[in-house]
Amino acid sequence: MTHIDRVLTAIGPRLRALRLQRGITLAALSQTTGISESTLSRLESGGRKANLELLLPLAHVYRVPLDELVGAPETGDPRVHLRPVTHDGMTYVPLSRRPGGLHAHKLVISPSSGEPELNIHEGYEWIYVLDGRLRLLLGERSLLLTPGEVAEFDTHVPHWLGADDDQPVELLVIFGKQGERAHLRARPA
Repeated sequence: MTHIDRVLTAIGPRLRALRLQRGITLAALSQTTGISESTLSRLESGGRKANLELLLPLAHVYRVPLDELVGAPETGDPRVHLRPVTHDGMTYVPLSRRPGGLHAHKLVISPSSGEPELNIHEGYEWIYVLDGRLRLLLGERSLLLTPGEVAEFDTHVPHWLGADDDQPVELLVIFGKQGERAHLRARPA
């Protein structure tokens, strides 16, 4: 059996496991994807080979990347090598790689002696201070955030983030380019 045969053989059980984990019937999946129940059943049992025309709607319904359905190729080194980017005294470490939707970053802001320059752009930001003191200028407001504090705002509002003192500030940032917001599902009483 070739590597490609092994990959194709593993797709069916992976599809079945995803469907069962989500509690979806073949009938409901058929209605959502437009793929017949018999085709879905044969895909899961290995009686039909998968192709992009079948896998793309399934990846969309299950909300998983296509490579999760196909199975990521084995690599010798399982470590993730994050590639920080430094720009204007800020170091961004990407924590998510999914195209579209929300993106997570660790952000380290070095102290600055220059004048704050407020920016606006498309999107919505949610920030959590990990370490240091963050000065957030948001429109006409000036806010000081310390470790454990959170702020969220529409990035169409003029804003600036910076260290409040001579120490760097570390943040966790979730950013939605199209204005997506982080949704709170539960709040403490």
